[in-house]
Amino acid sequence: MRPEAIPAVFFYEFFLLSQPHEASAAASTAMGVSMSFKRIAVLGLGKVGCLAATLLHEGGFEVTGVDTQLPQAEVPFMCRVGDISDPAFVTELLSGAEAVLSCLPYHLNIELARAAHVAGIHYFDLTEDVPTTNLILELSRTSSGLMAPQCGLAPGFVGIVGASLADGFDACRSIRMRVGALPQNPTGLLGYAFNWSPEGVVNEYLNDCEVIEGGVRKLVSPMEWHETVYVEGVKLEAFTTSGGLGTMCDTLHGKVDNLDYKTMRYPGHMELMNFFFHELLMREQRKLAGEILTNAKPPVEDDVVYVHVAAEGTQAGSLRRKEFVRAYYPIEIAGARRTAIAWTTSASVVAVIEMVRDGKLPATGFLHQEHIPLDVFLQTPTGSLFKASASSRH
Repeated sequence: MRPEAIPAVFFYEFFLLSQPHEASAAASTAMGVSMSFKRIAVLGLGKVGCLAATLLHEGGFEVTGVDTQLPQAEVPFMCRVGDISDPAFVTELLSGAEAVLSCLPYHLNIELARAAHVAGIHYFDLTEDVPTTNLILELSRTSSGLMAPQCGLAPGFVGIVGASLADGFDACRSIRMRVGALPQNPTGLLGYAFNWSPEGVVNEYLNDCEVIEGGVRKLVSPMEWHETVYVEGVKLEAFTTSGGLGTMCDTLHGKVDNLDYKTMRYPGHMELMNFFFHELLMREQRKLAGEILTNAKPPVEDDVVYVHVAAEGTQAGSLRRKEFVRAYYPIEIAGARRTAIAWTTSASVVAVIEMVRDGKLPATGFLHQEHIPLDVFLQTPTGSLFKASASSRH
């Protein structure tokens, strides 16, 4: 995109990236908050939370993991058991932390974000929920630390990739982002396994989706705009789902003609999900819907994460298309095999936290994922996993 199209916050971030670490730290201290930090609480110790905490520990952070029960497997970081819904417990917990990472279900993030705001510490999460993000955006206007929601795979990493592809165009006519977390060996008509939070999946399938179409920002229905996509020769279907764009519509409205996000699944999935939620009226019973689906399609260990991002625009008078197409598979981290969805999600947020600690991102305000430079992200110790572990054709 043309330099005049870049949001003002880019110039601050590029200033930080162009300075020595000492200058970056000085700029942050002038704003009242130290960028460098070590003590971080990780709330929610499922597969993603445990792995994120482990990666943070390996990266030199002092980690306290928190959940209602201790992890079954041995972990290298300190753990606490507590009631995360208890305000007094959360206040006491955050009083000893410099940052908090929420790996909790999205509906628990609002109160935790408020507590982090009151405590004056950095806040990170993985949410795809738009109302939650909007509230965190409001909190960021008066925050002492950085408020950084949507730091996972999608929203998160995929937005970093999409913005990177569009950078350099004189005019950008489209950014199309597609992500699918799927079983490698699907069975049944759904061809799916719930390796991700059922609450999150149901939310994505039922909430309206933000897009930019023909320069107009609008809401469209989920599980529509069906298309066929191929990744590594595998035929997939893609359709609209909520939340994957994060804040990109805010950032790129007026700068990109068309912007949308879709989920990828094996063919036939969308039609069956529309039947389940709309003809059987399961949309009216979201919690029960998640329980039914998880019971029918439990998690698998052999999964794959497909990423297909494309941007089109003009450069020096010529129309060009740039693509980022990858397949990510399970890998070994810290002596254990990690599912593709667990490590891609965990690595996304940990790489961002490393960048904030190292002075490569601002230490206050609201962090838009699309403002994060992809090359710098991939140079972090944890972000480099995306380079080392990708199956790609490029």
